[in-house]
This record gives sequence, C-alpha cells and structure tokens, in this order.
Amino acid sequence: MIELYAVCQTGEIENGEAAGFLLMRIEETGEANPWPILITRKGNSFYGFENACPHKGERLDAEPGRFLDTEGNFLTCGHHQAQFDLDTGHCFIGPCQGEKLKSLEIVIDDGDVCLTGVQLAEEDGLGLEAPDEAPEVMITSD
Repeated sequence: MIELYAVCQTGEIENGEAAGFLLMRIEETGEANPWPILITRKGNSFYGFENACPHKGERLDAEPGRFLDTEGNFLTCGHHQAQFDLDTGHCFIGPCQGEKLKSLEIVIDDGDVCLTGVQLAEEDGLGLEAPDEAPEVMITSD
C-alpha cells in the first residue's frame, strides 16, 4: 500500500502560485529533520519540489513562505534571482541555469495535495504542545 501524506487542499494554492511547507522527513538514519518543500500550481496540475536552490542549496524563499513570482509562470530565488518553471522546476535564468529543482511525487486525493514516496515523521513528538482538552466537534446534517 502506498502511503500518502496530505500537505494542503487544492483550493489553498491559486493557479500560477506556490506555497511553502516545512515538514519533518525521516532520514535513512531514522532521525527526523526539517524538510522545506514547495507546491506549485499551473492550471489544474500541481507539482512538488524541495525548497532548495541548486545553486547553493539555500531555500528559494529568502523570507520563509514568500516566493517571488513573476506573472504566474516561474519562481524566482530570493537569494540569487534564478528563475524556475512552475511545472518542471527547470532553471532557465540565473547562476544554476540548466539545473532543476528536486521533484517530489505528488498525488491529488479527494481534494488534498499529497506527497508519496517519502517517509515523514508524525506530528507527535515534534515539540508541539498537546491540548489540555479535546476540541468540541459539531456534527450537522444537510
């Protein structure tokens, strides 16, 4: 069975835009490390990439979560102004011209943008405080 990890809903990313996420990936050593990724959208298609410029490995968003986007066609690295296609991750302008962002395997499942092919850490144990009480849930009918 293929494991899917829901990252966001499709409606959270507009056409021609990108969104950044910080996940925790399990490394081969079994250690969980922060893993910045980005999800882009072009039309009804979604693409996933590691958020690391091939030039020096720095995050594309110089300010976390903020991507420089020109006319919805490409991402611009906030450090070196390299420009990448939203769908292929191919760099066509800048110091890493001809290189590509590392692609991630994306699956759309019931309106969720999901990652597969990686092992992510569960939220438990990541330093998040547990709530004192369970949240109230209201169930309504149509």
